Amino acid sequence: MTAYALRRLGYGLLVLLGVNLFTFFLFFTVNTPDDMARLNIGGKRVTAEQIVKWKAERGYDKPLYWNAAETGTRQATNTIFWERSVSLFALDFGRADAESAGDIGTQIQSRMAASLQLALPLFILQVIVSTLFALLLVFFRHSRLDFWGVVLCVVMLSISSLFYIIVGQYLFSRVFRLVPISGYSPGWDAWRFLVLPVCLSLLSRLGSEARLYRAMFLEELNKDYVRTAKAKGLAEHVVLLRHVLRNALLPIMTSAGAYLPYVFLGSLVFERFFDIPGLGAYVIDAISGQDFAIVRSMVFVGSVLYIASYVLIDILYTWADPRVRLG
Repeated sequence: MTAYALRRLGYGLLVLLGVNLFTFFLFFTVNTPDDMARLNIGGKRVTAEQIVKWKAERGYDKPLYWNAAETGTRQATNTIFWERSVSLFALDFGRADAESAGDIGTQIQSRMAASLQLALPLFILQVIVSTLFALLLVFFRHSRLDFWGVVLCVVMLSISSLFYIIVGQYLFSRVFRLVPISGYSPGWDAWRFLVLPVCLSLLSRLGSEARLYRAMFLEELNKDYVRTAKAKGLAEHVVLLRHVLRNALLPIMTSAGAYLPYVFLGSLVFERFFDIPGLGAYVIDAISGQDFAIVRSMVFVGSVLYIASYVLIDILYTWADPRVRLG
């Protein structure tokens, strides 16, 4: 088990190195430091002196990969690649390109709590509600409830999340005045601002998740162990909960694990529309403001979370099915 986990962590580290190198190469090939200076300074006329000053203030006046003007290790460390890419592995994100944005690491720490408050209950509810709804449809399979439940799932997954946001804000905030239309308040009072986006996000994801889980459960029902369990006289609900659900854990964990990074990064769309100061809104603001330092840092954080989530899933596979580690 330990060797299996270490091997998966090693694979994940190699993937992270590759993603980091590719991201740095892509950012500084598509946009040179001079291009980033022009975008951030703005205006129709940007002088060469303004560009030089902007790059010097942010460390973009150094060579990309190798500083021949230095000696010793500073030839490698006193470069843009070391300060803007290698330093990310030490969680040193540096400053944002915009003057008013400040330190990126401080912003990530202050905004992570809001993203967790939104995404963590959503993640838990999504797994529970989608699984129970799918089990209900499978229990009443080939009935009218199953038919109309599948139709409802198709309708829900066909509707954009923006529709849920607009209709939900109009009904529950403007018409019924049950919750605030947007905003955020730290502490225990945050639930008033988070209950609507959590419910709407759950509704927007329920159709696709429940339909996927239903298909997995139906596939398990056709296997020999289910027929054996029914031949022993076990009730239908016992077969579903004790046998089918347990053997479908692997694909459920895979589907749920893909959402784990959003628990920390937040939801880009919902945070922006509900004015929640989380990491999702932070990324959207950085993209619209063309702050490449923030975007690069958040790409790195997202890569770490995605790789960590899939390493965790691989390790959990061995708990759900001990045969996995034999491969």
